Amino acid sequence: MQPYRRKAALIIADTIIVSVCLYISLLLRFEWQIPNHYYNIFIHSVIIITFLKISLFMIYGLYTSLWKYASIDELVQIFLAVSTASFAEYIFGMIMKMQQPNSVYLINAMLTLFLIGLSRMSYRLIRRVKHAYLPCQVKQKRVLIVGAGQAGSMVIKEMKENPELGYVPAAVVDDDRTKIRTSIHGVPVLGGRDKILSAVIQKDIEEIIIALPSAPKSEIREMIEICKKTKCKLKTLPGVYELIDGKVSLKMIRDVNIEDLLGRDEVKLHTEQIAQYIKDETILITGGGGSIGSELCRQLAKFQPKTLIIYDIYENNAYVLEHELKNQYAHEIDIEVAIGSIRDKDRLRQVFSRHKPGVIFHAAAHKHVPLMELNATEAVKNNIFGTLNVVQVSDEYGVKKFVLISTDKAVNPTNIMGATKRFAEMIVQTMDKRSKTEFAAVRFGNVLGSNGSVIPLFKNQIAQGGPVTVTHPQITRYFMTIPEAAQLVIQAGAIAKGGEIFILDMGQSIKILDLARDLIRLSGFEPDKDIKIEFIGLRPGEKLYEELMLKEEGVKSTSHENIFVGKPLDLSFNEIMMGIRVLQNSLNSPEKLKQCMKTIVSTYATAADEVAAGDER
Repeated sequence: MQPYRRKAALIIADTIIVSVCLYISLLLRFEWQIPNHYYNIFIHSVIIITFLKISLFMIYGLYTSLWKYASIDELVQIFLAVSTASFAEYIFGMIMKMQQPNSVYLINAMLTLFLIGLSRMSYRLIRRVKHAYLPCQVKQKRVLIVGAGQAGSMVIKEMKENPELGYVPAAVVDDDRTKIRTSIHGVPVLGGRDKILSAVIQKDIEEIIIALPSAPKSEIREMIEICKKTKCKLKTLPGVYELIDGKVSLKMIRDVNIEDLLGRDEVKLHTEQIAQYIKDETILITGGGGSIGSELCRQLAKFQPKTLIIYDIYENNAYVLEHELKNQYAHEIDIEVAIGSIRDKDRLRQVFSRHKPGVIFHAAAHKHVPLMELNATEAVKNNIFGTLNVVQVSDEYGVKKFVLISTDKAVNPTNIMGATKRFAEMIVQTMDKRSKTEFAAVRFGNVLGSNGSVIPLFKNQIAQGGPVTVTHPQITRYFMTIPEAAQLVIQAGAIAKGGEIFILDMGQSIKILDLARDLIRLSGFEPDKDIKIEFIGLRPGEKLYEELMLKEEGVKSTSHENIFVGKPLDLSFNEIMMGIRVLQNSLNSPEKLKQCMKTIVSTYATAADEVAAGDER
């Protein structure tokens, strides 16, 4: 029905209800024999009173609501409208000397309220009866709701009101003991999390929805671990920080993803500390279009820098990020894109001369371990010589703070990529001793969903029907989300005074095999049955496990619970430059270059070990 037709139909229906209710009120009050005096009052006033009430109903919005979604709010709206209209009717009678007995007004108000409310709720009532007794065209999935709070209630309510969505709420579980053996919109609460497995069997559950938006990520992970033991499809609501108005709908429900399994709580930032060095400052991010660099840009923009410079050699990602940030911060921040390579020192000088950046986040790097084993020369040119260029230009142009994005692969490196990043850390630490710029490095493990991460590879392999390839059954890695890593890097920059290597709390290391199995299950398949897992052997330069600390680094806590700091390196910048010259002379021979890298890094690490041992003595 067209909106204007529906509105006209409601007005006609209300006109009849108002008129009829007034007449019935008189019949009831006078036991079906209305005195002539009151009957004449009714005849002469019914049109005016009806017009008055319909006008008030319009003012209260009774003809603009979508009554197919009518609920308590709409009933309150009707109550207020009818009450106001009844009071207006009473005042009209007094002023016009056309007053009915007081009991007539009361009976009339009650009848009108009932019939107007019934007319509005009839649509939902008819839908409920129709769906209860007529077969639904959509295949219905029986669903278990984890969480008997407000979010769970909203989810159940929407499922019941919209059966065409294909969900049938069959049961609820919640750890709140006071809710057990109660029901939500007719759906029983069976018990706590210990009842999940039995409820799935008893109620023939096909899908589980975790409706706990305000619960800590660690608790969500525990729930997911239990649900994984079933063969049900898992879905969840976004966290409360993602819900703008606190309202929940089935459109918000998404599949459980690998980040949920990681179970890491949201990072708590010391925003005032960060704002002190970011707000109204010119910030330059090398590799700004990459996975880490782009997230750094997004997080930094929240702290209102004066200018944000995305420095990257790959224009496509930088272009997309520029438009994303300008759409959101066009009137608050100057967003600039500078295309260039960190290998090109002259280009770096041009950009620094023009923009005069005060803070540098150096995220540009080659990071794919197997590829860098095959292209060692390029790894050294980019990760070492490129870093040296950015460091030296930062010193030349008086940058206040420089933060290097490093990796856990820099610890006791067994591959070219890790060795180059360890060398980059050394450059940063030693330059700090001779520069007014505060140089620091931040070291962390793998980030979920980054370019080159194992997660996109596994997803592609699953989409193709398998097999999923894992290098070794015992291989483990540390993981965190991209936003978490970026936020902690920015926080570490606030703590940095110069010369530090900051180490992020990565939690517990995770077996890649377990990660692969979880991802297969989350995709709706059974590991080793629907999707095979194959072990292909460690790739060149790959470790079974990663470390976050060298043994010479006496790690200490900082003002932030997720950030730790290692001991400064006791080497001079001149010693580092000697190593740089040796590498430059070895660029024409990849094998010789690899051997030089191994010798230089192990020599400097040994020197640092000896210094640390001497300090302990």
